[in-house]
Order: sequence, then C-alpha cells, then structure tokens
Amino acid sequence: MPTRTSPTDRPGLSREERKVLFSTLAGTSIEWYDFFIYAQAASLVLAPLFFAPVSEDSPGLATVLSLATIGISFLFRPLGAIVAGRYGDKLGRKKMLVFTLVTMGSATALIGLLPTYVEIGVAAPVALMLLRIVQGFSAGGEWGGAALMSVEHAPLHRRGLFGAYPQIGVPIGLILATGVLWLMTTITTPAQFEAWGWRVPFLLSVLLVGLGYLIRRSVEESPVFREMLQRKKDSSAPLRDLFRGNTRQVVLTALIFVANNAAGYLVIAYFISYGTSELGMERGPVLLATVFASCGWLGFTLYGGALSDRIGRVRTFQLGYAFVFVWMVPLFLLIDSGNILLFAGSIFVLTFGLGLSYGPMSAMYAEMFPVSVRYSGVSIGYALGAILGGAFAPTIAELLMQNTGWSGSVGLYIMVLCVVSFAGATAVKEPRGADLGVTN
Repeated sequence: MPTRTSPTDRPGLSREERKVLFSTLAGTSIEWYDFFIYAQAASLVLAPLFFAPVSEDSPGLATVLSLATIGISFLFRPLGAIVAGRYGDKLGRKKMLVFTLVTMGSATALIGLLPTYVEIGVAAPVALMLLRIVQGFSAGGEWGGAALMSVEHAPLHRRGLFGAYPQIGVPIGLILATGVLWLMTTITTPAQFEAWGWRVPFLLSVLLVGLGYLIRRSVEESPVFREMLQRKKDSSAPLRDLFRGNTRQVVLTALIFVANNAAGYLVIAYFISYGTSELGMERGPVLLATVFASCGWLGFTLYGGALSDRIGRVRTFQLGYAFVFVWMVPLFLLIDSGNILLFAGSIFVLTFGLGLSYGPMSAMYAEMFPVSVRYSGVSIGYALGAILGGAFAPTIAELLMQNTGWSGSVGLYIMVLCVVSFAGATAVKEPRGADLGVTN
C-alpha cells in the first residue's frame, strides 16, 4: 500500500503533465463524439434512411436493425485493440493515438456523405456498416493508448485522477454529439433534418479531428514507454506474451467493464429512442435531458478517479456498481412517468454510479499489467468488455421492451450485469500503488 501524501507535499502539475491531460481529454472527447454521433443518429433517423423497405413494413424492426448496427462495430474493437496494442507496445502510445484519431474521423465524415437506400439501394446499408466497422476498429485502439498516456505520466498519488481525464472524454463527447444533434433538430424542420440536417454533425468531425491531430502531435511519449525502450525490454510478441502470463487479468478487465458499458449505452442511445418513440416525448427536450445527464457523468467520473486514489480502485468500483444496481428499481418508474423533469433527473442520478465505476478504470487497468504488454492488455480487456456490455445493450433493451411490454425487464438486465461486474472487481487484488515501470 503506498504511503499517504499530505496535500502540502503534492506539487502542482508540470507543464508537460497539463499538456498530457489536455491532449488525452481533447483526443478522447473527439473520438467519442464521432462514435456517439452515430449511436444517436441510429436511434433517431437512420432506420428510415438506410433500411427503408423494412421501415415501411415494420418500423419497430427497422429501429432494432438500426440499433444493431451500433453493436456491429463493437465486434471489431478487439481487432483494433490487438493492432493498436501490438504496435503501441512496440512503437509507442503517441503514434497509435494519432492513427486512431485520424481513422475514426475519416470514417465519421464519410458516413455524413453516404447516399441513402432510396439513392443506391442495398449498397447504402452495406457501406454504412463498413464505415461503422472502421469506427469500431479505431475505438478499440483509442482507449488503451489514452489511458496509458495519462496514467504513465501521473504522480503515484494522482493516478486515479489523471486516469479519469480520458474517461471524461466519454461524457464530453456525448455532450458534444447530443448538443449538435439538438441544435440541428431545433433549426431544421423534421423534413429538413431527415433530408440533410443529420449529416452536419458527421461532417463537423473533419474540423474536430484536425484540431485533435495538432494537439496530440505536440505531446511527448509516455516516460514509462521511453524507459522500456532504453532498457530494451520491449517484447517481440506482446500479444502472445499477454495471454501466456496475463489471461486472468484480461478476463477480469472485461468482466469489470460489462455493466458500466451496458448502462452507459442506455444513456447514450436507448433512452433517447425510448423517450421519443415509446413515451411520445419531443425530441428536443429528450436530447437536452441527455446533455444534462452527461454533465453529471463528467463530474462523477472525475470524482470517481480521485476517490480511488483515497479509498482504492476496487472499493470505488464496488460502490459504483452497488449504486447502479439499487437505482435500476426507481429509475424506470420515474422515466415511465412521462414527465421530462423526472426523466432527466433519474438519468442524471444514474450517472453517479456510472462515474464511480468508470473514473478509476484507467488507473486500475494500467496497474494490473506489466509495461511490455500493458497497451495490449488494457485495450483487449476493454474491447471484450464492450462487446459483452454495451455492444448490443440498446438492441437488447428494445427487444425486451417489445417482447415484455415492461420497462422493468431492461432494469433487471442491467442488474444482472452489475452482479457480474461487481464480482469481477472484487476478484482483483487491490492494485493501487503498483509499480508501473519496467520492473513490473
């Protein structure tokens, strides 16, 4: 257990540390903006545009198919994690972060230019899914690099807080994506939004990626990685070495992430579709409710990272998942009231548990793996957890609602996953304070 450090012993952030935090925050925010803008468009407008024949005969099935395209990208996250992990452990974290940012942005912009089913037929949904796969590949390699850049630059007593910065890229990306969609739905008519308004958020990615590229190019490589190169301890086959000695850690990281990712994607995509389609709420207020909840997610994630520096990573995860489990009961009762204030407030409260079970993740995962396979380990574990958790969570939630007619079934689904992730976190020996250098 690390020695406690008093506040007076803790120096301020150096210029390079501030630059690293800003770089990881800006880059992951842009990456997740790209990823989430698709998820939200899928819940609002992509079904009639790209699955027109199905939408005409069965709008509900078209919505399920549209939400399923969100999950398809998750299946390719492990591939992105393997590639980025392989080269991130050999060439450096910085190079792979630039690569994933440009790849994600290019795919997002191209989605904004795609012709619809009416214009090119079945080629439209095929092209849409291919570009979504590219997004998934990029996302699979992004998180691990951003997490390690922040944690490996961090002072020992601030790893949790530093590691929370790439984590808050998720709610910031969600705020940006939802805010832009809200603006477009406000300034356009429904016909205009369906005709061209939905494309604008995708095309804006070009400007954001250009900004992110310049920011990430200016940051120095992780000091831990530089130390590894100087001592020539880089592995010739990090993926093989990873599963030879760290299979248990990969499995645990995946299980720990499952419930957070599933519940998170209810906030990101499903509640928007549920509020507008099932409850008949207006699109604008529902999008604003998501922005409000995302602000809570941001603050609680930072708090979760900082809290884990004080009470430990495992305990913080346990508190987060216990809260999400308990909140599932009142959550859907409040949402089903049809009152937009209760709708927004109930989702906001949910993000308290999401923040506690997301903020410590970067630090905890980094502390669980040796440096030579760390990028591969955290990336692959995260990607597998995303497949088991959020990949098809909106689709599963929609199917549960259509087959049971009871929103509580969605809550029970998340509660089961909370038990799984709670058990996964509990199985980890508290890693706070582990040596992140080449001796680990």
